[in-house]
Amino acid sequence: MPIALLLLIALIAGLAIGASIMSRRHQMLRREQFIRSHVFSRALLDGLRKVHPALTEKDEFLVARALRSFFLVHLRTAPAGIGMPSRVVDDLWHEFILDTREYSTFCEQAFGAYFHHIPAAKMVPGVSRDTGMRRTWRHACLEENIDPKQPTRLPLLFAIDQKLAIVDGNVYSLEKPLTTSTSCGGSACGGFACSGGGLAESDAGSSDGGGDSGGDSSCGGGGCGGD
Repeated sequence: MPIALLLLIALIAGLAIGASIMSRRHQMLRREQFIRSHVFSRALLDGLRKVHPALTEKDEFLVARALRSFFLVHLRTAPAGIGMPSRVVDDLWHEFILDTREYSTFCEQAFGAYFHHIPAAKMVPGVSRDTGMRRTWRHACLEENIDPKQPTRLPLLFAIDQKLAIVDGNVYSLEKPLTTSTSCGGSACGGFACSGGGLAESDAGSSDGGGDSGGDSSCGGGGCGGD
């Protein structure tokens, strides 16, 4: 085969690969913008107020912002599983899922597929559950320009329960950002690393594919995640 023809084939293949990469990037940007700009319905926020009657309208908007942050984490890490660190944000997610038609439409536009909610009881305990929460921590930090290894503050997803004084909410500290002081119980959702060793130094900046073998979670019933 002539060299010129080989070069032409290589050029065409390179252009096709480049076009595919650009298409995926544009799709990711469109989905990210859709999530950031999504407005949750008044009915949905009213449903959250029934669960947490002490919330103000300003508080509700903050919870909605945190849920959008959680959805952005999923967008950037799918199909890997992630953990939900906040009780109040998880409650809003529950309310959203109950509106099956609206939630399905949202998922299709935001992710291209349905984003399933996994109760704590069905999650694999130990390392895999810690991995999901560690993944959430890293990407929630990056979303807010926080260094996951040396954070100077907690990202909203990890700070919101304490900020809004949520009853039985999950409270985290910078020293052990994946350990919440709230005890697990029942079918509650939220942070599942409530009595484990927290975030080991070697895991703080781990990528999605590595550094996930540390940190034992001893929660029996708390926590939830997405897959």
